[in-house]
Amino acid sequence: MTTPAHCPGFEANKSLSSFKCKCPSCGAEKEIFSDEFDRPHTCKNCKQPIDFSQCSIESGAGV
Repeated sequence: MTTPAHCPGFEANKSLSSFKCKCPSCGAEKEIFSDEFDRPHTCKNCKQPIDFSQCSIESGAGV
């Protein structure tokens, strides 16, 4: 048996992008992946819904 060069499922998930959005209620940041975009999301801090379609893409230094 050989050891795989990467995690199982890598090929199916290597094209995913991540998105970060701040909760409109409390400002806490939440990250999701592109395959989760159409699912409902809730802030872990204040439990309010987060609408990722209302988020803007912000560039970060050193990214």
